[in-house]
Amino acid sequence: MTTTAPETGTTLTPEPIIGIAAGFMAAKHLFAASELGVFEALADAPAPLEALAARTGLTPRAARISADAMVALGLLDRAGDAYCNSAISDQFLAGRTPADLRPLLRFWDRISYPAWQDLAWALGRGPRQEIFELDDELQEVASAGIEAVLAGPATALASGYDFGAHRRLLDIGGGTGSWSVAAVRAHPGLTATVLELAVVAAVARERVTAAGLGGRVDVVEGDAMGGALPAGHDVVLVANLAHYWSPAQNRDLLGRIRAAAEPGARLLLADFWTDPTHTSPVHAALMAGEFAVHLENGDVYSVDEVRDWLAATGWRFVEHRPLAGPQSLIVAAAAE
Repeated sequence: MTTTAPETGTTLTPEPIIGIAAGFMAAKHLFAASELGVFEALADAPAPLEALAARTGLTPRAARISADAMVALGLLDRAGDAYCNSAISDQFLAGRTPADLRPLLRFWDRISYPAWQDLAWALGRGPRQEIFELDDELQEVASAGIEAVLAGPATALASGYDFGAHRRLLDIGGGTGSWSVAAVRAHPGLTATVLELAVVAAVARERVTAAGLGGRVDVVEGDAMGGALPAGHDVVLVANLAHYWSPAQNRDLLGRIRAAAEPGARLLLADFWTDPTHTSPVHAALMAGEFAVHLENGDVYSVDEVRDWLAATGWRFVEHRPLAGPQSLIVAAAAE
């Protein structure tokens, strides 16, 4: 079906709209293939359909539907009757490398996808359930998924920011501790304190212990938005926390951090910071919906908005730089 725009004479087709609207099909095919173990089943060797069905426990029909969809999306390759992982799937979906995105897919499938079905409700009336209200099992699923998708930015911060100028890092709302672990691994003279809610703090302790960094990364239970913040740190990281809160709540948080920070301290703000129109990067604009379905005040914010918050709370804007993907970093210094 096509039509012509009368004002320009341009031929119009609905294909872009249909492509966007059908996006849920690609997402659910990917989630299902990951959950069913399609990529793990092909990690060691290609397989014809019957062997793939046997390895996954699926019927040949079900295995074909899933595998062919993944071929169509470029996540599997097919040569004759044999299927194999594409290079990108082998790296990120087969469970054989540290860059494992399966926890992210599990989070989006089990938690985000159902919540997105109520996007219109959330935008009109607020989310039916905030992410803080998940039970302990789903909270761990969410934490692992967030850790997986932010592994790239965490690594980029550890390698790209000069932590050598600092002694003690305070990681506020530090999740599973992955950002602090990456930073102290890359900088031997650095120690860190992760401040998190009790459920997530328990996961963070496990991650820190498994990394062999229990002597350099402390995990402290606490609420970033209430109560005193740990003192004695000369660099403070707030990674992917600002999008949880309203502008007023973020200004309050930055003011409390300033009161607890050492003289001359640096503040590192990592998030989906946007341009002044909130439309670029594109993924950041879409993530505003993710935050809206999970959080009463969830949103994305522009670099210019953050500049204003910093100026009002005793911080001096230093720079804005990319991290990885749509994530970027704002650096500020404690004003004299």
